[in-house]
Amino acid sequence: MLDTLDAAAVRRWCTSGLAALRRHQGEIDDLNVYPVPDGDTGTNLVLTLTSAQQALAMDLGTLPDDGHTPHGHALRLMAQGALLGARGNSGVILSQILRGLADTLGAAPEVRGRQLADALADATAAAYAAVARPVEGTLLSVVAAAAGAAQRVDSDDLRAVARAAAEAAAAALARTPEQLPELARAGVVDAGGRGLCLLLDALVEVVTGESPGQPAPAPPALRRPGTAVREAGSEAYAYEVQYLLDASDEAVARLRQDLAALGDSLAVVGDGAGTWNVHVHVNDVGAAVEAGVVAGRPHRIAVTRFADRTAPAAARPDGRAAVVVATGAGIAELFAAEGAVVVPANPSTGELLDAIRATGAARVVVLPNDPNTQSVASAAAREAHGLGVKVSVVPTRSPVQALAALAVRDPKRRFEDDVIAMAEAAGACRYAEVCHAGREALTVAGPCRPGDVLALVEGEVHLIGHDLTDTCTAVVDRMLGGGGELVTLLCGADAPAGLADRVRDHVERSWPFVEVQAYEGGQPHYPLLLGVE
Repeated sequence: MLDTLDAAAVRRWCTSGLAALRRHQGEIDDLNVYPVPDGDTGTNLVLTLTSAQQALAMDLGTLPDDGHTPHGHALRLMAQGALLGARGNSGVILSQILRGLADTLGAAPEVRGRQLADALADATAAAYAAVARPVEGTLLSVVAAAAGAAQRVDSDDLRAVARAAAEAAAAALARTPEQLPELARAGVVDAGGRGLCLLLDALVEVVTGESPGQPAPAPPALRRPGTAVREAGSEAYAYEVQYLLDASDEAVARLRQDLAALGDSLAVVGDGAGTWNVHVHVNDVGAAVEAGVVAGRPHRIAVTRFADRTAPAAARPDGRAAVVVATGAGIAELFAAEGAVVVPANPSTGELLDAIRATGAARVVVLPNDPNTQSVASAAAREAHGLGVKVSVVPTRSPVQALAALAVRDPKRRFEDDVIAMAEAAGACRYAEVCHAGREALTVAGPCRPGDVLALVEGEVHLIGHDLTDTCTAVVDRMLGGGGELVTLLCGADAPAGLADRVRDHVERSWPFVEVQAYEGGQPHYPLLLGVE
């Protein structure tokens, strides 16, 4: 039994809490069975706390000279790790609960009952502040009940305060269906609140050495499959967008206003050192990402289309998922519409590994879309194997090849056979890129000068021109001369208005039996990317 919460106890709490979340991960995921779910809460909470534990594990044991006590330093590491690894709305809120605890207890000489109660109150305030439109009957209600009960104990007895908080949280969890009609109709309790109860139970176990009783969710027999609520937010929005952002407080204040006008379930939370975790549900993915670009430097961008999370295989640990590297908001939206997790261009091995783990799937295909990223993808696949995730890399060299690969996915096939089919589809899609020369050079098609229009087929310069439209139509003709039934056009951020229409008109006149699909890709540097299948 402990009278105070020291650094060793904080580390045991993180380990014990993560173990509890992993044990109950599937159960919590099953509480989110809405046809358009906001991810899987159990999986999101596990990933968030895993990042917190990794931050603790990387600590070299040297206490920085910042006024924090050893236990405060450990709590701050947990909070920072959780923020950087937060997934989903519940993960973001949990990171702020941990930050509230760290901020309050960081400089406290010791953590006894009253200090824990005060910290829970501050954690509740931080959690509510993280959400643009707080909803009762959620994780927020559960943490508020825990904090209120802890305050009412009015004691320095750490064990009594921790028990009171955990018991009140369990009671508040049981009341969540009374606060949210959607939960009542589905016969479930709030998924995020259930996760917090497990963490508070783990704290009680660390402090008292006793295993508390587990609050049970509503019995499965009461559920109507496919009718429960999301973590938060309205079904009017089709995409979840989340990214880390390096930005100033002033820029983030404007960002909150911009994102609030685009969607709901908005949470923008920071670590106090200029890094923010942004989470929002929107219909316009490009606008949500662009708002981040205006505010600062977004990274670790993840886009999920809710409709593709309905199939159990898309999110269950025994299911499948796809991770795709993309440049350009339009391209990212196309991949998200295909049910893929999107990673920005030129990712690190760690960023790809984060995306693979974030899928929650046991079998993942990675589409790098760039020769330079293939080795990074292979390295991430090897690391994922050590975590028990089977990853296959389909060596796509262009986004059009990835679109072709994703189009033939079939969950009824064996995973290995599906990967082969995707690789064959990607290989059968010839690709080209049209750009402007940045310097004088000698190419296989002859010398080029700055400003010339270059058409590259399969990575080699095949045409050098002076007019963008003429060069685009010429390279289409050259590629269709070798056969093809479908042309895919991805217009870049710098493409002139009407470029896709002019190329489409040319194909319809010259190749009447060829279908053309055109999209706004938004990629930089390349006014046009095209594929021929």
